[in-house]
Order: sequence, then structure tokens, then C-alpha cells
Amino acid sequence: MQSVRTSRHSGLTLFVVVAMSFLATLDSSIVNIALPVMSRTLNVTLASIEWVVAAYVMIICSTLLFFGRLGDSIGKVRVFQFGTVVFVAGTLLCGLCRSFVPLIVCRFIQGLGASAYMANNQGIVTQLYPREGRGRALGILASSVALGTMCGAPLGGLIVSALNWNYIFFVNVPVGTAVFLLGTKYLPSDRRDDGERKQRVDVPGCLLQFFGTTLLFCMLIGAQQKGCDYKILSGVCALAVVLLVLFFVHESRCREPLLDLSLFSNGLYSVSLVCAFISFICIAAYTLVLPFYFEDTLRFAPSVSGILMVTAPLLIACLSPVCGALSDRIGSASLTAAGLLVMSAAFFCMSFFSGGTSVFHCAAVLACMAVGQALFQPTNNSLIMAACPKTKLGIGGSVNSLVRNLGQYTGIVLSTTFLYVFMSRRIGYRVTDYTKGRDDVFLYGMNRVFLILTAVCAAGAVLTVLRAITMKAAKRTAERQTE
Repeated sequence: MQSVRTSRHSGLTLFVVVAMSFLATLDSSIVNIALPVMSRTLNVTLASIEWVVAAYVMIICSTLLFFGRLGDSIGKVRVFQFGTVVFVAGTLLCGLCRSFVPLIVCRFIQGLGASAYMANNQGIVTQLYPREGRGRALGILASSVALGTMCGAPLGGLIVSALNWNYIFFVNVPVGTAVFLLGTKYLPSDRRDDGERKQRVDVPGCLLQFFGTTLLFCMLIGAQQKGCDYKILSGVCALAVVLLVLFFVHESRCREPLLDLSLFSNGLYSVSLVCAFISFICIAAYTLVLPFYFEDTLRFAPSVSGILMVTAPLLIACLSPVCGALSDRIGSASLTAAGLLVMSAAFFCMSFFSGGTSVFHCAAVLACMAVGQALFQPTNNSLIMAACPKTKLGIGGSVNSLVRNLGQYTGIVLSTTFLYVFMSRRIGYRVTDYTKGRDDVFLYGMNRVFLILTAVCAAGAVLTVLRAITMKAAKRTAERQTE
């Protein structure tokens, strides 16, 4: 690939790569803020409307590894552009839907496109930028995610306040089309270095991972909504486990595996992925739960709820490039630990939200959350990608994206599961929806969910501290060996 440093259009090249991440998070934040309205309009429960988010994330998790390996095989840019086209088409189809089931099908299509470009965007950026500028470039990528969330929340709130919910999808279509056209002109060609061998795609591994992951996720959602005693779920769970076990056995024996297990022999890479997983569990949980708190408990209009939800992304967009550049100078280990600690403090404050919490109090807590995310995300991404060999940037980046989406999906399932459990305990019978006239029931569940997230983030911070200690010890050992 042509170096960004020597490219006449370096700014546009980077813009094209990060723009699709912007659109993916724009779509997610618009949908989250519109979920209460969609639930009422489509006449489905909170548990059912969860599928609008879950279907999108599920297909991404099931296909990210495939598209990452395909990018290493036929070219990251080629797969990236394919994903752009499919995402835009799926977005248009979502906007045309008028009922619940077709919407879920179209969300699967949209997620398929998002998976293709998400699996390769970090690999493209990492390969284009030299090591000393990588943190800054990945910080800009993190900013595009924050900007997408920032624009989606108020835009979605305004749209559903004035128009039908379908228009939350239409806004992505012209932007996605423009990004694709820019990509055809400014993205570098997928030229291979001399002697670089074309990698094969592990088709059996793809199929095992796809069906195993999809069945497992369907089982988790089904258990949440039907109860763990629903008999068919036991069979689905057993089949999913068998397929995933076969997948890992196959990968350990395959000459060119879909998931290169040797990546995880690098302790820095593995621990950084675990930290990323923890952070995205927490992020997905609060972005799903808070819109219902703002709109159903505090009775805020969707537009006000959108403005509140924009607080964190606005600060993240401003701070992420700075934190990314700072990680290039002083290292990433201490910044990631500080970020998770700040996030833990923010969740602890959220556990005291009540029916009388003011707008300014909510905004201040969300701002605290933003500082934590800005400290953690770009620095942790830099650690992950720096640990990947050059020939495995595609699969390394796709595993990072997979972990991010697995964290989001786990956060969705666990947060709503705990929410329903605590709400049911409070009211005395099983509930899977917001109980009208009983705001105290929702608050009881929500506050305890945030206490659990406080503990999860704190555990992640401890893990990052241990990682930092290990890294310093390894560095000292290496220095002594070279003396």
C-alpha cells in the first residue's frame, strides 16, 4: 500500500477509512435513542425491540473473522468497499420496512456490510501509518466512532420527534454512497509486496464459527425472553457448543486457519483484548438502558434524551486524538488503567440515578464516562494492533473488532437480563418490559445493573495494572539481556 506520508491525498484517504466507522456508530446511536419510540410504534415489548440491536451485532460477530481473513487474502480495501455497498443497501431496506420481522431481516443485511469494513479498517490504518503515528491515527479512528455516536443521538431524537422512525435509517444512505465514491478514487490499491503469498480462506472454519456463534447468540436471547426452562433452548445450546468446540479443534490443526490461535500466544495482545471486551460490555449496557430511563422514567422528549446522550461522544471526539498522541509519547499501559477507573467511577454515580435526577447531573456523569472512554479506547487499540505481525493485520484487526462486538452483544444481553431479574424481584412476578406506572421497578433494576458494571470496570482496571507491571518487567529483562 502507498504510504500515507507520501500520498497527496492522505487526509482524504484516512477520511474514507474512518467514515464508515462513523456511519456504523451513527446508525447504532440513532437506533438506540429511537428504541422506546419503535417499541410503541411497532407494538412490541422492550425484550422484543432488543432484537433491532442484537440482530445487527450478531451478524457482525458471526462474520468478522471471515471478512478479516478475506481481506488478508484478496485485499483489505476490496473487502472494505464491498462492505460499504452492502451496508448502504441494507440501510435503505431498513428505512423501507413497516413491520418488525422484515426490519430484523434487513438489520442482518446491514450488519453483514458493516462487518466487512469493520474487519479491515484498523488493518488498513495500521498498514498505512508508521509506528510513531499509529496511536494518533487510531485515535482519529476512535474519534470517528465518537462522532458517529455524537451525531446519532441528537439527530435520532429530532427525527423521531418530528418524523416516522424509518427516517433514522435514510440519513445514512447519501453519506454512505458519497464515501464509497470517494473510496474508489482515494483508497490505495491492494498491491502486494514482492514475495508476499496470497492467503487462503478457511471455509470449514468460517461455517463452524458462523453457525456456532449465531446459534449461541440466539440461545442467549431466547433464554432471556422465554426462560431457561424452555426445552428447545437446551438443544440449541448443546449444538452451538459442539460447533464452537469443533471450530477451535479445526483451527488448531488447520494450516491456514480462520482464527490464527498463535496471535493469543502474545500476552500483551490477549490481555488487551480482554480489557477491550470488558469496556464494551459496559458501554453497550449503558447506551441501551439510559434512553429508557430518560424517556420513560424522567419523561424527557426524545430530542432532549438525544442531547443528553451526545455529552459523552462529544468529549470523546475531542479527547481521543489527544489521548492517542499522548500514548505515542508516554505509553499506553497507565492511560488504559486510568480510563477504566474513571469509567468505574461514572457507573457508580449512575447507580444513584433516581426519578428526580436533574439534566445537569446526568450530563456531568456522562461527561465523566467520556473522559474514561477517551483515555482507554485509542490507547488500548494501539496496544492491540502493535502486537500484530504485519502479515496478520487483517485478522488481528478483525479479532479486535470481533471482541468489541462480542462485548457489545454481551453487554446488551447481560444488562437486560439482570435488569429483568431485578425488576421481577421488585414487583413480585416475571417482567420483560417497562412497567407503566411503576417507575420504581425500573429504577431498582437499573441502579443494580450499574453497580454490577462498576465492579466489572474496576476488575478491568486491575487487569490493566497487572499488564503494565508485566510489560515493565519484560522490558527490564530484555534490557539486561542486551547489556
